[in-house]
Amino acid sequence: MNPTLGPARIVQTDDAGYAELMVGTGGSTLPSQTGAAPQTASTPAGDVPGCAALIRSVAWEQTTLGPVPEWDPVVRATVDLMLASPVPMALTCGDDYLLLYNDAYAQVISAWHPVAMGRPAAETFGELWHSSDVGGVVQEVYRSGRAQLEPETQMTLPRGDAGRPEHAFFTRGHSVVRDSHDRAVGVLTVAAETTQVTRHLQSLGELTSRLAGALTIDDVARVVLSYAMSSFDVDHCVFAVDDGAGYRYVRRIRGEMLDEADERLPPLWKRIVADEGYPLVAVAQSGRASFEPDGSPLMKIASDRHERRIRALAAIPLRAPSLRGALTVGYRSPHPWLPAERALLDAAGELVAQAAERARRFEAQHGTAQLLQRSMLPEHLPELDTFRIAARYDVGVDGNAAGGDFYDAFELPDGRLAMVLGDVAGHDVRAAAVMGQVRAALRALALTDPAPPSVLAGLDRLVGSLGAESRNEEIFVTVVFGLLDPADGTITLASAGHPPPVLRRAGFRGEPATAELVKVPPGAPLGLGGRWQTGVITIEPGDTILMFSDGVVERRGRALNDGLDALVAAAASAGSGDPRNLCSLATGAVEGTTDDDVAVLAVEHAVALSRSATMQVAAEPTGPSRVRQWMTNRLREWSVPEAVIGAAILCTSELTTNALLHAGTPAQVHIDLSAERLLVSVADTGTRGSVTRARTDALSSRGRGLGLIEELSDAWGTDPTVRGSTVWFEMLIPGNAGP
Repeated sequence: MNPTLGPARIVQTDDAGYAELMVGTGGSTLPSQTGAAPQTASTPAGDVPGCAALIRSVAWEQTTLGPVPEWDPVVRATVDLMLASPVPMALTCGDDYLLLYNDAYAQVISAWHPVAMGRPAAETFGELWHSSDVGGVVQEVYRSGRAQLEPETQMTLPRGDAGRPEHAFFTRGHSVVRDSHDRAVGVLTVAAETTQVTRHLQSLGELTSRLAGALTIDDVARVVLSYAMSSFDVDHCVFAVDDGAGYRYVRRIRGEMLDEADERLPPLWKRIVADEGYPLVAVAQSGRASFEPDGSPLMKIASDRHERRIRALAAIPLRAPSLRGALTVGYRSPHPWLPAERALLDAAGELVAQAAERARRFEAQHGTAQLLQRSMLPEHLPELDTFRIAARYDVGVDGNAAGGDFYDAFELPDGRLAMVLGDVAGHDVRAAAVMGQVRAALRALALTDPAPPSVLAGLDRLVGSLGAESRNEEIFVTVVFGLLDPADGTITLASAGHPPPVLRRAGFRGEPATAELVKVPPGAPLGLGGRWQTGVITIEPGDTILMFSDGVVERRGRALNDGLDALVAAAASAGSGDPRNLCSLATGAVEGTTDDDVAVLAVEHAVALSRSATMQVAAEPTGPSRVRQWMTNRLREWSVPEAVIGAAILCTSELTTNALLHAGTPAQVHIDLSAERLLVSVADTGTRGSVTRARTDALSSRGRGLGLIEELSDAWGTDPTVRGSTVWFEMLIPGNAGP
């Protein structure tokens, strides 16, 4: 046997299988002894021969193993077995643990291949070899002669051409190899990489956690589609549930701008009949999964090029006592659907079915209550010449569909504007019922005697009476009520235990805008027999007053003043005083989530009269083109700069298309032009009683539409309404053009 040589380079074999071993300096270098990522081998990756050829090319006579003809028959037979195996296998021979391995193992140690062949394992793997998880166990098997089966172990290996460290998981078995004289001559290691399976199991745990927080079918759709795309790296996935006589489904497609399950908007549900020609319908009705490794599974029912390109498809049934559905995942190339992968998909299907059924029950129990609550709120706010009004209501993120927050704004016979924002403690139907009574009584009292102290005194008697009738003295109601005189912009305010409004003062002559809490005399909550005083402020042109419920600023574990300061800062930093923009900013001004409902009402004193127009759009293919023509003509009549017109038309067309897609009902486009900005809103009427709170801190895009709005507009957002949802955007007018 010859001593082990220093750094060596393997060269291509000739036809006879002979090779020349290049010794000395030059050639490729092995990983450093510190375990750093190895350098790239001198042989290009595409030119590396198979491991059988590499073994023939090594000058074994210059190693401790000696020339191949002198190898023990057992060693030669073991090498032949290893090379023929499709499973990753490696043989470490002798006291210096010379390394031989097959093609499958070469893929595992790709960053060290091919220079590792025929080299001592310690020189190849560096510190990794000296760890107990790698070299330690091999040396123990070699010395003791006892085989070992290791449980799954995590290792950090350099992967890819750059040799970046990646975490990988392996299960390995080690057996001693004895020669013809029963002497231990090496260790045969069989390795099974379980990285992908382990990651699948980890992602299955994450799926369980995320589904636990999914309240509605829309939420479940977003969670399961995101899971399928990230965990299985698929090209196409579909989530479907039964819907009357047919099914409705939503999908995600890799590499496309269109995101049909965006976080900010309702998913783009599409409907199909219960035709078993659709794979998802077939498995939903039969309850049996199907796996197509290679073919054209969607060709007969393909609605676009994405489905025609799918070659491998797995369809998993979603079965629960009150729900039928399916989850399909597909690839654009052949895919074998291994048993472990099938089992993971089946397990995911069970979890998704349970979550979808819970969500359906939740929607059935709470959707009607939420719709009832929204119907108690004003569907339309007053439209004044120089005052713009907007409001927003969001349910708490805990999923309660009924609550006590409310707002209202209405004109009085003398031309003044009454505005109110209140909060009834509780998050149930009873709180919503009390809210409805208080709001109705407030309107009646204000029409009789609108003075804020008189209105609050009447509400105080009502709440006291309700508490006595129910034998519950704990009805807790707070209200801030104001009267706006459009003639001079004065607002007379009174508060019954409610947080004070925020007043945003517009900056003039280049000065920044400011914001502050209005100083309103404090008063007792309703039902306690208190007395209330008023405060008076004046809002100048460009100023905005913002009323809000405590859910906007209260967060667990944080001081109330922190929330108030954050809201004031958000109002001051807003790009404009537009009330819709301020309402959207207010709901996301304070970090963290709240279990409380959120209500906001904003009134802006406009700098000048605004112009507005509304168009009803039928749910038909020509709708977006008619909107473009109508809006172009109207904006040019109003002398809006062409640059603003082009951007606004593009965004409005995309939003109109989107509204018609996900709602399937007519949409309403409203444009409002003031001296400083153009506001466009697109509303649909396709509500299904969704109770998911709008996430103003998540700016994910549904394809080109929201991507364009994020790029081209100065502010944008989504608003839930009584009968649907509204998406709006605002564009500032350069040079203060406009009416």
